[in-house]
Amino acid sequence: MNQTNDNPLNTAFFGHPKGLQTLFFTEMWERMSYYGMRVLLVLYMTASMQEGGLEFTVAAAGAIYGLYTGSVYFMGLPGGWIADRLIGGQKAIWYGGIIIMLGHIILAIPSDNTFFIGLIFVVLGTGLLKPNISAVVGQLYSIEDQRRDAGYAIYYMGINLGSFVGYIVCGFLASEYGWHWGFGAAAVGMAAGLIQYRKTIDNLEGVSAEPVVRMSDTGDRNARLIIGAFVLLLAMFTWMMMTGIISFDPVKIAGSVAIAFLVIFIIYFCSVYFLGKLNTTEKKGMLALLLVCIASACFWSGFEQAGSTLNLFAQDYTDRMIGGFEIPTGWFGSANALFIVLLTPFFAALWINLGKRMVTPAYGIKCAVGLMIMASGFIVMYFAAQIAASGLKAAPFWLVMVYFLHTVGELCLSPIALSAVSKLSPRRFIGQMMGVFVLTYSIGNIIAGLLAGNFDPNNVSEMPNLYLQIATTTIGIGAVILLIGMFTKNWEKQVEEV
Repeated sequence: MNQTNDNPLNTAFFGHPKGLQTLFFTEMWERMSYYGMRVLLVLYMTASMQEGGLEFTVAAAGAIYGLYTGSVYFMGLPGGWIADRLIGGQKAIWYGGIIIMLGHIILAIPSDNTFFIGLIFVVLGTGLLKPNISAVVGQLYSIEDQRRDAGYAIYYMGINLGSFVGYIVCGFLASEYGWHWGFGAAAVGMAAGLIQYRKTIDNLEGVSAEPVVRMSDTGDRNARLIIGAFVLLLAMFTWMMMTGIISFDPVKIAGSVAIAFLVIFIIYFCSVYFLGKLNTTEKKGMLALLLVCIASACFWSGFEQAGSTLNLFAQDYTDRMIGGFEIPTGWFGSANALFIVLLTPFFAALWINLGKRMVTPAYGIKCAVGLMIMASGFIVMYFAAQIAASGLKAAPFWLVMVYFLHTVGELCLSPIALSAVSKLSPRRFIGQMMGVFVLTYSIGNIIAGLLAGNFDPNNVSEMPNLYLQIATTTIGIGAVILLIGMFTKNWEKQVEEV
């Protein structure tokens, strides 16, 4: 049986359950490996062969980046189901971390032939680990525990401590010693996370140690056969692609996959809503959650420009010289993580103090505000791109300002959205709904990759309009979500009162 920690006196980790410590440090090391490797991808793919890169076009690299990051989160859907029905969240986190580590080890091999194989391993492993570790955080608290939002904010700080270290370490090693040294550092980080998780797993006190609903022996066997068949088909597809038996057009595939992910999201969400035997209150909670999901997908389609267009802008159009030292391109991304670490305590205290004053904006409203703040960062990029279009290099503070605004938007949306999923989802579907929510990351990431394809380094005059279009569209969507969110607050209250 799963156990939920309902003891309000469990305050061993900064006033929170001790299990949060285990999940905090596990996720910190996993994110170190993920972001440290991810910041190198587009730069590695677009670098010339003389520089040790793959010499892909920006459009192809952006599409592959979007497919990779989108698929990472898409696999959270089956990953959540596997935890809920087959092995439980604790084992999903453990096995997922092992697969991720193997993927980074493969990427560290100095061979272009193994590049896509390494990416696939990271995708599969993250699909197991990411949704389930987030779900287990929520299960440490009872439904009425007011510490939940603050707990997710602390957990989110662990994510960004890890990503900060990843940007600095992997970015430096790749710049000084070569791309594969950066990939290798990511493998070491994931190994550290696995060791820490295994040594402190007792802190979880049995939370998510077993599946929420155990399947029959026949169902369990059939499910494992289906998983094995999927892995076999994936291996065959990868081999056919690498040997040239089938063609691979990343831009075309990315567009089709974005549509497919959206359809899967709709089908899966509707199946839980209409076929999950939900009561009226649970259905209202699902509708309030849908608004959060829409905001999330739009947010990540803009925010994830950090790994593509903003990364390329830092490399090609930003003055990175400080005296005789050239700032590694990957270090600019660490500004987001640093701001998260600095601002998280403020936001955690903000939500608690607002709650004490009985001022608790609806999840939809919080997310809409975060979305619009993030979009304002692209207004800054509009002016920075105009400097680049004039033939000059932009000062570093332009990107730092963009990352600051993106960070404030992220703190208004991302930890709050995770908390919304854990609170508004029907309890018996929480792992799967976390997987459905993580699918919004997939949709946003692939859209981000496709948008990055419009970034033409040989036609810098188009950049200002590209960023302005992203800003105006996203702000408009945020305003609509804000208005609708005013009507969903009562639904959220009904869910909390159950």
